[in-house]
Amino acid sequence: MTFVRPIFRHPESPKNAIGYTKKHYEGALSTLCAGCGHDSVSGAIIQACFEMAVEPHKVAKLSGIGCSSKTPTYFLSNSHGFNSVHGRMPSVATGANLANRDLMYIGISGDGDSASIGMGQFVHAIRRNLNVTYIIMNNGCYGLTKGQDSATADAGSINKSGSANMYQAIDMAGLALELGASFIARSFSGDKEQMIPLIKAAMSHPGFALIDIVSPCVTFNNNPGSTKSYDYTREHMEATAAVDYVPYMPEITTQYAEGGSVAVALHDGSIIQLSKLDQDWNPLDRHSAMNRLYEAKSRSEILTGLIYIDTNAADLHTLLKTVKKPLNTLEKQDLCPGSAVLEGINNSCR
Repeated sequence: MTFVRPIFRHPESPKNAIGYTKKHYEGALSTLCAGCGHDSVSGAIIQACFEMAVEPHKVAKLSGIGCSSKTPTYFLSNSHGFNSVHGRMPSVATGANLANRDLMYIGISGDGDSASIGMGQFVHAIRRNLNVTYIIMNNGCYGLTKGQDSATADAGSINKSGSANMYQAIDMAGLALELGASFIARSFSGDKEQMIPLIKAAMSHPGFALIDIVSPCVTFNNNPGSTKSYDYTREHMEATAAVDYVPYMPEITTQYAEGGSVAVALHDGSIIQLSKLDQDWNPLDRHSAMNRLYEAKSRSEILTGLIYIDTNAADLHTLLKTVKKPLNTLEKQDLCPGSAVLEGINNSCR
């Protein structure tokens, strides 16, 4: 088996405004499980960048550790990239953004990477309003270490070992809203029609833009109400652990209208309920957004769409009053004001 993507593309493939085809935005072939929702998120990023006519060399993609953090390999191969350690992607993104504000930053993370070990870094990236598109591929489990519950796993969900999760889930969108994030959205990996415009909007937003994407793990993910999955896992746990066979699963997709809801059946027989915001929803009202999130939680719904946006929030460079020129391009003459100015500063401190 090869994981090298074929170089051939149709000679009449559509081109965007700068003359690029989608080939310029692709990456390596994915090595994730067949049918993984994360691959759909990668595909949506590719499509969004293609439609926006983004120059790949002007994008920096950063990630931490986890299935989600492997995905930058699978898109924008001609972009800058940095795969950091577990939970530390926000600090790397902060340093990179401060050094070169001219790049467009895409941070890829998972629920384990951001909601557990990286929580401290996640919250400070929000309060600083770092200019980054921060995508959380949220599957509620640790896929690389065989399916333990993550901090976003719903209370009562059944993990691979057959144990019910006893803890309340951390709602990353709700947390971001509490902390003052200036752009908050949620989507579903099987709904590209919604994901692509949300990604384009996030990449255009001058500040911290969170997209919490529900991306069920086709191998390990279980959710509230998955009694059948609990029984099946308990009966086959030993064989599964010994063989570690990952069956082929088709990708789960769905489409539904704004303001509506749909029940999506997962591969294990469990059901998740998705609700899409109305077209006339006002995303500028933080209080109503908070109330709507709590209302959805009380109904066991997963609210999707643009939840909140603050178009007037100042990003990190504005707060720090940095120069418009990228800091990594400043020369000595830009940084040193001269001995006379320095002497004046010293005298003012005496």
